[in-house]
Amino acid sequence: MKVAVFSTKPYDRAFLQAANAAYRHELVFFEPHLTKETAILAVGFPAVCAFVNDPLGPEVLGILARQGTRLIALRSAGFNHVDLIAAHNLGMTVVRVPAYSPHAVAEHTIGLILTLNRKLHRAYARVREGNFALDGLLGFDLHGRTVGIIGAGKIGTVVARILNGFGCRLLAHDPYPNPACQALRVNYVPLPDLIAQSDIITLHCPLVPETHHLIGVEALSRMKPGVMLINTGRGALIDTRAVIAALKSGKIGALGLDVYEEEADLFFEDLSNRVIQDDVFMRLLTFPNVVITAHQGFFTREALSAIAETTLANITAFERGRALVNEVRADRVKR
Repeated sequence: MKVAVFSTKPYDRAFLQAANAAYRHELVFFEPHLTKETAILAVGFPAVCAFVNDPLGPEVLGILARQGTRLIALRSAGFNHVDLIAAHNLGMTVVRVPAYSPHAVAEHTIGLILTLNRKLHRAYARVREGNFALDGLLGFDLHGRTVGIIGAGKIGTVVARILNGFGCRLLAHDPYPNPACQALRVNYVPLPDLIAQSDIITLHCPLVPETHHLIGVEALSRMKPGVMLINTGRGALIDTRAVIAALKSGKIGALGLDVYEEEADLFFEDLSNRVIQDDVFMRLLTFPNVVITAHQGFFTREALSAIAETTLANITAFERGRALVNEVRADRVKR
């Protein structure tokens, strides 16, 4: 099948081409994001492969449909950037990669927690400048601390398993309790209780209308003073302006982000020679107790291999009329 692959970097090409040796699709790679301006590049392609920051709203989907596209193959687990109702109305099928490597994102989450707690980012910079003082680098034992996990699916369960090894007290909130998580003696509690009791809160839930700005003014007001907040899920799970206010007041003692609600204009690009125009993002960078990575939680060899394999298998299943186990539709999305 002829596939237009958007938002591609050299690593995307490498892993997709390696996996494609077994599938033999005609992959045509495009570096730009898929937008209403670039959708013309997909003329005559029955399938389009999109990434997490390609905005697939009604206008873009309409252009693609008129040009002959029938399949949207997402190489991501998240699908909040796709208007599923519009896709359905246009007769388009949407498939995704529901699980590539939960270990990749979970381990990155733990890395952010350890970095913020033990001030590794600041210690690294100090030592390189010949400053070996320990003032300002004081951390705390993770052992015995209460960690709240919002979203206890595959990633959240791996996070729980790792933190269980540290000896943390684990709380979780999820509308669908996970037996694997319960086996780790994770205590499922209502969201307000988790927010009020946790020393560290980490987000692993999907972005749907009900979770947009889940962490906002009200949630922040319930948190312990000095709480650590980690988000490796989706940027808009938190209200960034409210979080900045909480950082200024000391309510949030440490913030780790691998995602940002306006990341589409920033992440995955080298902007080191430009003036970044996002004032909210630049304000975040001024805090010494904030660590931001550019949506790299998924970025391991194992995850990229799995993403490529599942994406191409999804395309093959569609082409051959097989059951689409990874199809995502508006009427099947859990709320």
